[in-house]
Amino acid sequence: MQRLSEIQAHDMLNSEKHDPFKKPISHVLDIIGENWSLLIIREAFFGVRRFEEFQSELGIARNILTSRLKKLCLNEILERVPIKEGAKRHEYVLTHKGKELMPVLIALTQWGDKWVFGENAEPVIFMDRENQEPIAKINVLSARGQRLRPREIMVRSGPGATFESKQRIESMNKNLVSSVEV
Repeated sequence: MQRLSEIQAHDMLNSEKHDPFKKPISHVLDIIGENWSLLIIREAFFGVRRFEEFQSELGIARNILTSRLKKLCLNEILERVPIKEGAKRHEYVLTHKGKELMPVLIALTQWGDKWVFGENAEPVIFMDRENQEPIAKINVLSARGQRLRPREIMVRSGPGATFESKQRIESMNKNLVSSVEV
């Protein structure tokens, strides 16, 4: 994996000041949370591969697209590859790491369908290609496959947790039981 630039490292440290959990959400947002990044990833899932296609489909300015593509490649979400052996032109393909963002895109779409557009007003519906049926709603499941509600979830310190993270997690778990009633 490539080293982080000084600016990226600085941005991560600033995010971490506001994120007692050190990295999970703030670091991911540093990578894919900028305007356009998730839309570029979505287009890559839909088969868009070339710079001009991204620009045409999204209506994004060239300089912004260039910047976002570089960042997505630097973070190994996309890979820039020659169109064919020895070609000067390139295309962008999702890496394994990038493909693992599919549940995130579907969850965001399903959330938007429910809370932004409303029932029976969904702009797109993800379908099971083989069975031609809508896919199931994204849920959080236990290791045993049971659907979990927010009040049934807790957080535990991981091996990379800081002292501050451990304190915050302990405090949060005490409050979690009494505050979440969904």
